[in-house]
Amino acid sequence: MAYSILIPGSSDLWGRRPVVVTGAAGGVGSVAIAILAKLGFHVIASTGRAQESDYLKSLGAAEIIDRAELSGPSKPLAKERWAAGVDSAGSHTLANLLSMTKYGGAVAACGLAQGLDLPTSVAPFILRGISLLGIDSVYCPQAIRRQAWRRLAADLDRNKLAAITTEVPLAKVIEVGPEILAGKVRGRVVVRISG
Repeated sequence: MAYSILIPGSSDLWGRRPVVVTGAAGGVGSVAIAILAKLGFHVIASTGRAQESDYLKSLGAAEIIDRAELSGPSKPLAKERWAAGVDSAGSHTLANLLSMTKYGGAVAACGLAQGLDLPTSVAPFILRGISLLGIDSVYCPQAIRRQAWRRLAADLDRNKLAAITTEVPLAKVIEVGPEILAGKVRGRVVVRISG
């Protein structure tokens, strides 16, 4: 199964075109970068932590941009910059991603770190045919979950997964929680329940 994006009415594939990932140094962003880079996409990582540039490049990011470029108020349509995006911020960041997505592209919304609101217009949807894809992990049926786990097993390099992951014992969750909320934790945090 290919991950290339097909432009409506065209046989051209966007396989190596840019894809932006927000919250790049977090768990979702780190995993997205590793998978997208392995699949051949030119990944643009958006982060507020410039000190994580080497880490993000080690996962496969081709470019790093400051999250400030995307976090302010958006225009209804801006210059087209990427074919697709993975957004964990929501709010103004998601609105900017949509306004800068190329014709026929798609943005997956999977977080709300910046906020629940979406201050945008219908312009990206009706003038560029952009798709906004909602990601749900709570009510997702088992058949789709199994398919997603199979794809993760095939498309996520286990060495990169290990580099992304920090394990903490259950007793340390109260200490680590505020660091996660403050955006000071890199990658994913796995809580070890026993031992």
